[in-house]
This record gives sequence, structure tokens and C-alpha cells, in this order.
Amino acid sequence: MIAITKSENADTRTCDFANVSKYQLTQATQKHRSDVSKALAMFGDLLQGAGSKHDLDKLSGMDHFHADFITGFEETGWWDDHRKVTRHHLGAEDGIPSDVNLIDVLEMVADCVMAGMARAGSVYPLVIAPEVLKRAVDNTVELLRGQIVVNQDGGGK
Repeated sequence: MIAITKSENADTRTCDFANVSKYQLTQATQKHRSDVSKALAMFGDLLQGAGSKHDLDKLSGMDHFHADFITGFEETGWWDDHRKVTRHHLGAEDGIPSDVNLIDVLEMVADCVMAGMARAGSVYPLVIAPEVLKRAVDNTVELLRGQIVVNQDGGGK
């Protein structure tokens, strides 16, 4: 969980802005910067987790992966399963998790750029449907919102 403290003094929508002192605005801005840092640290942790799990099924299912690979993926049993058990094949309908988020989008970008550059020296155009990107943003908002606890008394960590 990410603990933050209630802060109404830095937003003209939530305070009597004409009566907020420069000191109060400074304090609220410093709190906000800390809160954003906490959120980005959470995203960083999620990205590192995605990186550590990336394509593990290739290794755990190497026999099946290799068997399909040597056919030039004329046989697609492994590939069909791979899209369902990983979260980063967002160009294929059956590769899009219902709770797709921006971590998945960034994993796909990293995967495609790294593979393309290492294997062919170029990157093919990445295509993610706009509605998938919108859903990824919305789900990421909910993912973060679900991790936040707002302390009313200034007792946030």
C-alpha cells in the first residue's frame, strides 16, 4: 500500500486559494512530489517484476518452444499458449489480458525493440489498438488507486 496524506492546499479546486500562504503551498507541493515518487516507485517495481518473468515459459517449455521454432512456427501450439500465459503480446486479440495495463504496454515495447535490434538490427512498427491503450491507461489508474491509502491526519509514510 502507498500511504499519502490529505493535501487540499495545492489545488484551486479544493481550497480557498486566495488564503493559502506560500509556506502552505510549498509544503503541499513537497508532499505531492513525494506522493508521485511513491507511485512511480510502485510502477518501477512492477516493471522489474515483468522483466524478471518475461518469457519464462520459453525456458520452462523449451521442448515445445523448440519443436515449434524448428518448423518456422508452421506448428503454433507453443505460440498459441505463449500469448495466453504472457501479458505483452498486445497486437493479438488472444494476447490482451482483460486487465491490460501500461506495464504490459512497456513490456511489449521493450520486448519488440530489444528483439528487433538484437536479431535484425531494426524494429518493426508496433501496433496496439487505440481502445487497448485506453483500457491500459484506465486499468493502470485503477491499479494505482487501489494501492493508495489517504491518511486524514498527516500520518502518511
